[in-house]
Amino acid sequence: MQYTAGPRRTAAALVAAAAATVLMTGCGPTDDGAAGTPSAPPAASVPAKPTPTGGTGGTGGSATGGGGGTAPTPSASAPGGGGAKPCADDGVKVSDAEQAAVRPPGTGTGAAIVSVTNTSKHACTLSGFPTVAGAGNGSPGKNVPLAVTQSGKASAVTLAPGARAWTKLTFVNVQGEADGYCVSGATPASFPTMVIGVPGAGSHQIAMTDGVFAECDNKATVTAFSSVKPT
Repeated sequence: MQYTAGPRRTAAALVAAAAATVLMTGCGPTDDGAAGTPSAPPAASVPAKPTPTGGTGGTGGSATGGGGGTAPTPSASAPGGGGAKPCADDGVKVSDAEQAAVRPPGTGTGAAIVSVTNTSKHACTLSGFPTVAGAGNGSPGKNVPLAVTQSGKASAVTLAPGARAWTKLTFVNVQGEADGYCVSGATPASFPTMVIGVPGAGSHQIAMTDGVFAECDNKATVTAFSSVKPT
């Protein structure tokens, strides 16, 4: 009997087993037990954006100003500006008086509005209260000064050329019809014209735009000269 085929099959079987072992070793797990999958590259870091300063709130500066507040609005200067000299007698004109809209009840004058206009070519200042006197038929010595009560606080008014300041004269009013009567029992007085004294700018004789000055007790309450026309 011949046995030559047996050892050849055995050798072939050993070669095949060895090849299988080599293939299994190349596909096996890594030393730490994990599969041999390539790791992903680390993600790139993104630098943090700087935090802005001076936002709309907080203590930082804002678009309206360096301190976070609103920029101040410049105020308008008065016509004529500072440094103006006091108004002079020959640089003003005192208007005839017009009856005021707001006046005490009665049939007399009640209250009148008087204006002073700067007729010079330069700005001037006016301050204070007027004096009032009934004109004495063209004779200053016969003028009848009225007892004046000052109302309010006087402050300087700067008048540009052509600008005006006003004062209001309020009288003790005459009551009744015809010649009327005074509540005090005095006789009503009437003056075709009155003399208005302007502080620093002389005395000026004026009339009413309608009628005459009719009043009682020879008294008047006057407001300080103002750039705002009273009522």
